[in-house]
Amino acid sequence: MNTPELEIQLKTLPNSPGVYQYFDADGNIIYVGKAKNLKKRVSSYFTKNHDYGKTKVLVKKIASIKHIVVPTETDALLLENNLIKTYQPRYNVLLKDDKSYPWICLKNERFPRIFSTRRVIKDGSEYFGPYTSGKTVSTLLDLIRGLYQLRTCNYDLTKEKVEAGKFKVCLEYHLGNCLGPCEGLQTEEDYHGNIKAIRAILKGNFKESLNNFKRQMKEYAANMHFEDAQRIKEKIEILENYQSKSTIINPKISNVDVFSIVSDESYGYVNFLQISYGSIIRSHTMEIKKRLNETDEALLQLAITEIRQRFDSNSKEVYVPFKLDLGEEIKVTVPQLGDKKRIVELSERNAKFYRLERLKQVKITDPDRHVNRIMAQMKSDLRLKEEPRHIECFDNSNIQGTHPVAACVVFKNGKPSKKDYRHFNIKTVEGPDDFASMEEVVYRRYKRLLDEKQSLPQLIIIDGGKGQLSSSLKSLERLDLRGKIAIIGIAKRLEELFYPDDPIPLYLDKRSETLKIIQQLRNEAHRFGIEHHRNRRSKTALNTELETIPGIGEKTIVELLKEFKSVKRISTAKFDALKEVIGTSKAHKIFDYYHNK
Repeated sequence: MNTPELEIQLKTLPNSPGVYQYFDADGNIIYVGKAKNLKKRVSSYFTKNHDYGKTKVLVKKIASIKHIVVPTETDALLLENNLIKTYQPRYNVLLKDDKSYPWICLKNERFPRIFSTRRVIKDGSEYFGPYTSGKTVSTLLDLIRGLYQLRTCNYDLTKEKVEAGKFKVCLEYHLGNCLGPCEGLQTEEDYHGNIKAIRAILKGNFKESLNNFKRQMKEYAANMHFEDAQRIKEKIEILENYQSKSTIINPKISNVDVFSIVSDESYGYVNFLQISYGSIIRSHTMEIKKRLNETDEALLQLAITEIRQRFDSNSKEVYVPFKLDLGEEIKVTVPQLGDKKRIVELSERNAKFYRLERLKQVKITDPDRHVNRIMAQMKSDLRLKEEPRHIECFDNSNIQGTHPVAACVVFKNGKPSKKDYRHFNIKTVEGPDDFASMEEVVYRRYKRLLDEKQSLPQLIIIDGGKGQLSSSLKSLERLDLRGKIAIIGIAKRLEELFYPDDPIPLYLDKRSETLKIIQQLRNEAHRFGIEHHRNRRSKTALNTELETIPGIGEKTIVELLKEFKSVKRISTAKFDALKEVIGTSKAHKIFDYYHNK
């Protein structure tokens, strides 16, 4: 039986690739796994019947779940590998040393060699990877060697030895695979120009190289060398589907703590990634409740001190999204681009996912806190004097100038209150006039609320721009309500929010919860109004000539139309046929009407 806490964690997992960690009741990590879709994979542990005994035991021991979101499945595979090696969880297969995955090395030499290796040696050489497929490494090296002539020998080509003639060109030179730097036949500058191009390929710039391969493939095919063309085609497919770099591991980033923060009106969420020997070995997110509307800088500074103490971190450098003062002993880096920047972005992504999960969890376990947070956020975003616990939104539905109607939808505590929705048939306005219709509807709505002594909303939203807003204001002035109820207009095109007496509209973040609730209100008002408009048009469509006959009602008309299918057939029907369907009295009325006519 899952605990309530575990049930909530399962419900709020993201549908993203990542790594999940299972902890027992004592807080010990007992299993690490990777997933293309975290929600589906983790949920399967608790919904499937497991035949394997150890899996059943594992599921019973799970007390809590943590996860780290990553951009791709490849990143998840690499991160899983790192965490298993670091923590050696009881229910994971124990991995060998760090020689599990291949790297590509650009050797730190005067004429650098390029080769694959499973050992990372800190001698100034450049390492790219790691790669999850040896085939990818072979393809990359074949690609590079096919495009650029590089040495494969392991001679120490110092300037003095080359000038002294200590080396002779080998078979690779005679085959055209090397330009002979060992005899001084290729300059160091020319050789490093090739290395610069190779470095671009290894960092993911494949465009030029792929174009060369495609040209080669077409030449082979044109010359009937189909086997060679197929071989080139396979390389192109591998390279096109390949993501050259992992954001999870980079050997240049070592012994570093990474921090990021996202926040809302009430809470800050700080994510911590610990990097050791080029690998993420720990991820943790802390939730901090705001007391005095603290800034992100103040919250992050506080959290960094707490987290480093909690996890006993001795890293001398931290990566953060903005400048902080953490004392003279800690180097603070704000990355602007490259691998360091991507690591900070990954941390921010995890903080955002954690916040979303917490909001979902709070919505289930503490709905009052969720509502209070939303209301506080809306009050701040919309610059209101009080929280908009009661919101009403108006929309006109005036299609092709017929049957003008309007709708008023009501939200209470951020949720629809459908029993309070109201329809309006426009009574005093002739023809399609949105402004006058809006003025009439707003007046009628709040005149009635005042007469019946019902509670008024804290916020009115008008679906439309400045014109509709101005018309609504006239009604509030007539009722002496202007300034007592906040009112805004929302324009459809750019989601602009208009305020009375303010020519400059307000633009909210497209992802903000406040804008989403306003859009939900506007869409609901539109739906409700269109529904009423459709019903009126349908009802009007039944208003045939038959309804003008005294003593003939809707029920009789429906029965006649079912039998005769059209008004024309009813008008030409014989008396006995009519009598059979609706009786003698009504048959006389219809028959006499049409024949006297």
